[in-house]
Order: sequence, then structure tokens, then C-alpha cells
Amino acid sequence: MEVIYQYAWLIPVLPLLGAMLVGLGLISFNQVTNRLRQLNAVLIISLMAAAMGLSFSLLWSQIQGHATYTRTLEWAAAGSFHLNMGYTVDHLTAVMLAIVTSVAVLVMVYTDGYMAHDPGYVRFYAYLSLFGSSMLGLVVSPNLVQIYIFWELVGMCSYLLVGFWYDRKSAADAAQKAFVTNRVGDFGLLLGILGLFWATGSFEFEIMGDRLAELVQTGSLSNVLAILFAILVFLGPVAKSAQFPLHVWLPDAMEGPTPISALIHAATMVAAGVFLIARMYPVFEHVPVAMNVIAYVGAFTAFMGATIALTQNDIKKGLAYSTISQLGYMVMAMGVGAYSAGFFHLMTHAYFKAMLFLGSGSVIHGMEGVVGHDPVVAQDMRVMGGLRKYMPFTATTFLIGCLAISGIPPFAGFWSKDEILGSAFAVNPFLWFVGWLTAGITAFYMFRMYFMTFEGKFKGKDENILQQLKKSAATILMESETAPNFGPGAMKQGELESTTHDDHSHDHGHSDTPHESPWTMTLPLVVLAIPSMLIGLVGTPYANYFEEFIYPPSETLAEVMEKTAEFDPTEFYTMAGLSVAIAVVGIILAVLMYRLHKIDPAAIAAKYPALYKLSLNKWYFDDIYHRVFVLGLRRLARQVLEVDFRVVDGAVNLTGLAALVSGEGLKYLENGRAQFYALIIFGAVLGLVIVFGVT
Repeated sequence: MEVIYQYAWLIPVLPLLGAMLVGLGLISFNQVTNRLRQLNAVLIISLMAAAMGLSFSLLWSQIQGHATYTRTLEWAAAGSFHLNMGYTVDHLTAVMLAIVTSVAVLVMVYTDGYMAHDPGYVRFYAYLSLFGSSMLGLVVSPNLVQIYIFWELVGMCSYLLVGFWYDRKSAADAAQKAFVTNRVGDFGLLLGILGLFWATGSFEFEIMGDRLAELVQTGSLSNVLAILFAILVFLGPVAKSAQFPLHVWLPDAMEGPTPISALIHAATMVAAGVFLIARMYPVFEHVPVAMNVIAYVGAFTAFMGATIALTQNDIKKGLAYSTISQLGYMVMAMGVGAYSAGFFHLMTHAYFKAMLFLGSGSVIHGMEGVVGHDPVVAQDMRVMGGLRKYMPFTATTFLIGCLAISGIPPFAGFWSKDEILGSAFAVNPFLWFVGWLTAGITAFYMFRMYFMTFEGKFKGKDENILQQLKKSAATILMESETAPNFGPGAMKQGELESTTHDDHSHDHGHSDTPHESPWTMTLPLVVLAIPSMLIGLVGTPYANYFEEFIYPPSETLAEVMEKTAEFDPTEFYTMAGLSVAIAVVGIILAVLMYRLHKIDPAAIAAKYPALYKLSLNKWYFDDIYHRVFVLGLRRLARQVLEVDFRVVDGAVNLTGLAALVSGEGLKYLENGRAQFYALIIFGAVLGLVIVFGVT
């Protein structure tokens, strides 16, 4: 088994190799590379599959009890400062590698069907491979500096992928929004890293945690500084994992192709934030105030994301806010000390959320044959309905995902979410109540999505609805045309149609009914349905194998075994009963409102207009940020420009003018007459004599 660990560095390198080869092909032999599109896809999928095989081998080895393996080399040295780079494989790394590679392979297979007609097919695969490589490099990093390097690479890849269709203004703007918002969090993370190194003299996770605790305990470091450093580091996960107040980029990231939406929301970018909290847990657990901040930020984000998802009609944006909410659960779990529960939910969520996003892509793919490639229409659930009859595989897997995320036993989400709620109740009943209420809202909006999409009557040929949506889209486009645009994503008025397909696009939009997706898209859905149903069984309270494998670095296996042995069935059934009960209430309300139509949603919205508008307008965060930061910074920029023009440029221009005037004046003194020069010299000497004679 030792040989496998010596070659673990290949896991991030293999996808990087695929991205490099395909990228060089696109640069050097563009036409040939694009003609061999499926051969390139097979190469990239094969390399990621090889990385997946190696990842599962390492996971199996860790399960069998192999010790943590770390291999480093000295990368930089200056005096007593030494920085090592390399890779580490422990329990946390092994699980994360298996999650990222397995989801990435399935997303890549799915991409072949979804992007079949896209002229950027090969480029998209190259970006996917680079994205996967960056995330895998982050996972195996043995210290904070190496994590930060790959952290930024993940952010760069997300910018490329979210803005993949860069000739659409909305996609270009979304990519810029994601990039800028993440820079805010990343700057805080960088300051936190430097602060912790200043205090502890190390970039190693456990060394930093132990030294920080010792420094605070002995009074060598102020507790306020320790809190500040911990919260600054937490700002990185706040941005990457879309926590309040830096959550605003994630819904807009839906402008990218659906496969990347699935990868970002399930196993890579947003998971990186929760993974970093887990890696930095030795630091956070010694700073109780920081742990409380993490817990409350997570709880608020979970509730906020769920309430916004209630009114979303875009199927992808509804799932995006669902992701924000579920990430809030994970962060809250880390904050209350439920380390294993938070990471367990990350694992279960990765599979069922990937399936839900890929399912939404399958729905959009089927709808485009009826309504065309206008994303505003094809992604709107108000023109769907009755799709279960036309898309049985997609409908069944989407229903499984809804049951899993709603916390219905024995699906995966039940076990992980229930463990988080139980841990929260033991520490802070208020946080438990927020999480419990959010669970009911989650069940409601997920089954609202399911019923609007797959049940009832198909509304894709209803001209009244279609015209209303297209008018709305045209209004939005005209508003965006009047706004200043400095990016490459400007569109001409009327360019509503997505540029996601080549000349084959005239074949679409002329069908009367949707169609099931090709096998390359349905197969990943079916495969993902299996862990969505069963993977939660590794973490049941009766035999919690997951907690015995993933536990905080400060605990020993004996302590974990002792805790699991103290399992109280009465407490479990009470907590589980309450969480399932609120989920069932949410599902029943969704049935009454969107399946049986016994309750009119419009009447409820009219009865509580303030709450409805709060949810519909996303708690007004986008409006506030636009007014405060976008417009505010533009005003500041104009004032700075004025200072630059009048003061800086004025000083330079004044100097030039003085030189010009003096030069023009002096040229009249240079007339070539010796008598005139002698007179000037005599006058100067006389002046000096008078001055010095007087003094």
C-alpha cells in the first residue's frame, strides 16, 4: 500500500495534464483539435477516472488503518524561515478526494450530451479538467500557503467557467461578480494567514492551533487578536461557500453551463470553504468567539437561503439558493463543534445536489426543443409541468434528490441533517430551532419545484405565459443596455437567444413536447441516485462508521468510540421525529398548493406582500450592494478622477507651462550681440556689488 501513497501526487497532476494537452492543442492546432472533440473528451474523462481510481484506493487504505502520509520538499528558505510544499493523505483528504473525483467524472460524462452542439465543447472540457485539478491540489495541500495558491486557482477557474458564454452580457457580468466578491473574502483569508504566521511562526494546521492556544493561555497574545485572525481566515470560506454577507455571487453563477453549476455547487468551489474550516478546525476550536460567529453566520445563511428559494421560478436559481442554505447547515455544524456531522452533510449533499443540478440541466435540455434556447424561458418552471410523462428518468432521480434534501428517511440527507440538528440542540437550542424551521422550508420549496416541473399539465405551448416571459426578458435586456458596460459581454438589443449551440440550433424549438435526454446525461443521474439513497447509511447512530473515520484532530478514536457507545435511542427518535415531522408538513403544504391546488399561492402572496417582496427581491441584498458599493465606488472614482485631472495633471501642466514661458522669454536674450551680453554681465555684477555692499 505504501507505493500508492508515493504516487498520490498524480491525483491532481493527471487532470492538469489533460487540461494542458487539450489547451495546447486548442492554441496550436485549433481546427484539428475541435474536429477531434470526442477524442479530447475521452482523454480528459479517462485521466480524471484514473485519478478517481487512485483516490478510492487511498480511501480504502485509510479505512484499513494506514497512518497519515505526508511528503514534502523545501520550496523556499531564508534564514530560519522554511516553507515546504508537497502533499498529505489523511482521513479527511481521502474522503474529499473520492467525492471530488467521482462527481467530476460523472459531470464530465454528462457534459458530452449537454454540450454536444456547443462550439466551445473542447474548451469547456479543458476548463473542467483544470478546475478539477485545482480543487484536488487544494485538498492534498499540507499547509496554508499551498492551500491559498490552489484556492486562487479554483477562483480563476470558476471565473472562466461561469463566464464561459462570455458573449452574453449576463454571463460576463456574473463571472465578474463572482470574481470580485471572492476577492473580498480571499483578501481577508490572506490577512488571517499572515496574522497567524506572525503569531505562531508556522503555516502547519495543528502547529498553528496548538501554539495559538498556548499563546492566548499564557497571555503572550491578546485574545482579541486571536479572534481577529480566526475571523479573517473565516472570511475565505464565507466567500467561497457563499455565506452571508458574501453569498450574492452564487445565484448569478447559474449563467454558466449546467454541468459547471453542478460541479461548483456540489464538490468543488463551495465545498472548498467548508473543507478549509475543517482543516483549520485546530485553530478555530481554541477561539470560542470565532466558533460562535461561524455557527450564527451558518444558521442565518441557512434560513435566508431557504426563504429566498421559496419564490424562485428559475429552476437553477432555486437550486442555487438551496445550496446556499445547505452550506449554511454545514458551517453551522462546524461552529457548534459537530465536526463529523458537518463533513458528513458535505458528502451526502455533494451527491444529491449534483444529481439535482444535472437533473435541472436535463429538464432545460428537454424544454429547449419546445421553447427554443432562450434561457429566461427554458429555465422558468412556470412553462413546465407534466414533464414526468416525457422524462421519466429525470423525474424519478429529481424526486429522489428532493426526498434526500428534505431529510426523509432512509435517504442520505436525513442522516446527515438530523445529526447536525441533534448536535445543535445539545449546544444551542436557538440554533437548533433555526435549523429545524429551515428544514421545513426546504421540504416545501423543493417539492414546489418538483410539482411545478414534473406534475400537472405541460404549459410549454401556452402562448400567454410565453409572451409574458419574453416581454419580461426584453425589459430586463433593455434596462441592461442603458446601464454602463465596460466588459466583453455586451449584447445588441434583441439578442435574447443563448449562444450555446452552433448551426444545429435551427433543429430545436419546433417540437410540441419535451424529450428525455440522451444516455450520456441520464446515466450520471441514475448513478448519482444510488449514493443519494444509500450513502447516509454509513453514518447512522446505530453504527456511525463515518464518525469513527472522520473526527476532530483534537480527539482520539477511543473518545469517539465512547461517545458513539452512549447512543440514546429516545433522544434520537425525538430529534428525528421532529425533523421528519416539519419536513412532512412542508411537503403537504407543497402538495396542497402546487399539486392539488387547494391553496392559492397568489392569495398568500397578496396577504403578506412585504414578506413576499422580501423573498422575491432576495432580501434586497443585491439592491443594497449595488447602491452602496457599485454606485458608491463609481462616485468615488469620479471624484478621484477629478482630483487627478485638476491637481495632479494641473501641477504637471503648470510646470510645463512655466518651462515654456521661461524658454520663450529667454530666447529673446540670445541675440548674438556681444555688447548686449557685456551689458547683462555688467548689470549683474553691479547688482551683486549693491546687494553685498548694503549688507
